[in-house]
Amino acid sequence: MHKLEIKDLYVSINDKVILKGFNLTVNSGEIHVIMGPNGAGKSTLSKVIMGETSYKIESGSILFDDKDITNMTVDERARLGLFLGMQSPLEIEGVTNADFLRNALSNKLGKDFKLFDFIKELEKTTSYLQMDKDMIHRDVNFGFSGGEKKKNEILQMYMLKPQMVILDEIDSGLDVDSLKIVGENVMNYYRKANPGILLITHYQRLLDYIKPDYVHILIDGKIQKSGDFSLVKEIEQKGYDQIKKSSKTGTCIIKEISKSE
Repeated sequence: MHKLEIKDLYVSINDKVILKGFNLTVNSGEIHVIMGPNGAGKSTLSKVIMGETSYKIESGSILFDDKDITNMTVDERARLGLFLGMQSPLEIEGVTNADFLRNALSNKLGKDFKLFDFIKELEKTTSYLQMDKDMIHRDVNFGFSGGEKKKNEILQMYMLKPQMVILDEIDSGLDVDSLKIVGENVMNYYRKANPGILLITHYQRLLDYIKPDYVHILIDGKIQKSGDFSLVKEIEQKGYDQIKKSSKTGTCIIKEISKSE
């Protein structure tokens, strides 16, 4: 059982405060979705959880399995089992996908790393994702389409086997077919490995494939409302304006929910 806890987190960049008292707990076996208008702090949250150094943590803490990781480096967090599928994956010229993943897994597993098993799983996973097998021998994301880059993020997730998965708008840039492939493979990994998943998205369409336990609405740097999947339908019908107005007048009620209830 793994647990990610974010406690009263205030985060700024260039002297502008983005997250303003953010609180959330994600446990193994739970899928949490964060939605909200542009500029609410969604992508900031994902980057701060993974240790992006351009942001300044003013106060608050991030814990993983009760260990304070607030000041840990990105690679230290990754070794603990955190993974971020990025909204805009980086291109790494001169490093092939196969080399990148082999080195990452070799560092993680040490003496337990077996090259034959690695090759076998890499080929099997690229097949699941309907990726061209030549892509594993191409430089990481270099010259990839938007959809190929997102599939590559899911390939990395499968191979690295994290315990806590953060997906930042993994659906952006995907056509209908690729969206289905990515969504179904995220759920396949979820059923297989039982990680905690924190999914950031603008659209309901991804949630046709990835079924959340909890939905949170992030407005002005903090969660203003939480609920189940019905909250997505409410936002689709009414937009964020009603919640924005409630948060400004202080009348919005945040429903705290957990699987233990």
